[in-house]
Amino acid sequence: MSIAVEVRDVRRSFTRRDGIFAARSSIRAVDGVSFSLESGGVLGIVGESGCGKSTLGRMILGLQPPDAGEILIEGQSLASMDRRTRARLIQPVFQDPFSSLNPRQRIGDIVGLPLAAQGAISGAQQRDQAAEMLTRVGLSAAIMERFPAQLSGGQRQRVAIARALVLRPRIVICDEPTSALDVSVQAQILNLLAELRRDLGLTYVFISHNLAVVEHIATEVAVMYLGRFVECAPSEALFHDPRHPYTRALLASVLTAEPGIPIPDVGLGDTYPDPANIPNGCRFHPRCRFAQDRCRSEAPLGHIAGDRLVECWYADNDSS
Repeated sequence: MSIAVEVRDVRRSFTRRDGIFAARSSIRAVDGVSFSLESGGVLGIVGESGCGKSTLGRMILGLQPPDAGEILIEGQSLASMDRRTRARLIQPVFQDPFSSLNPRQRIGDIVGLPLAAQGAISGAQQRDQAAEMLTRVGLSAAIMERFPAQLSGGQRQRVAIARALVLRPRIVICDEPTSALDVSVQAQILNLLAELRRDLGLTYVFISHNLAVVEHIATEVAVMYLGRFVECAPSEALFHDPRHPYTRALLASVLTAEPGIPIPDVGLGDTYPDPANIPNGCRFHPRCRFAQDRCRSEAPLGHIAGDRLVECWYADNDSS
């Protein structure tokens, strides 16, 4: 199969200042990420808040340029594309459907806006195609005259999906597309995304902190920590045989509805890692109960354990 998205050693840093008189510090949000995603696949990217997931998604969309590295969309450099070409190939679905839809515009105008931006068809054709896409995502064309505030959260997210797909792109970046929705509505949206992927031949980059959601939809999973992929593997293999200690901790942290089972202690401590102060060696070693001297001095960048990328020196050991 052809490669839909290829990311080559991309990096992106930001500066911050903790106080008026404090010196600026650099935050390495994405720090040397590489992957390739086949057409029709779904790459799920998981990790704690602040690990760089959304920054990576925005770079793939072309909303933020990388400081270094290269992003290829179907073999073509993203940096060389004009905005209209990029919009025809790749579109986003964001986390909060209420904030991502213009509250002053009617639904028909919101969904038809990407078509209007391309400027290739008449207003009547735009409305026809918008109505067709709304129907495809499970909404009646009658809502085209309504405003976002008149819809439920699930309906608004369906509108956001219709807007993303009205240009018939081949790649969709889904950034936490179900986290703002009720659990029952989440399942409906996930099933809709899976159906659209099958019917339209879409490729997804699916960013989420919800491991159950990622397991349901992804064909491959990348676990991100402090700006890097620390483990990347086919979905079934990763969920059934996690190799990196951080991946194991994430899977162990999933809550269960069974009564009497306490909140799990996964051994990650009470503090989040600081992207402005990345440790030497393996960046996970301060929170890893298996860390050894080599972990504190030598970074396992690009280390391969068996059939997958695992940035851990001892990923093949049964004890890790």
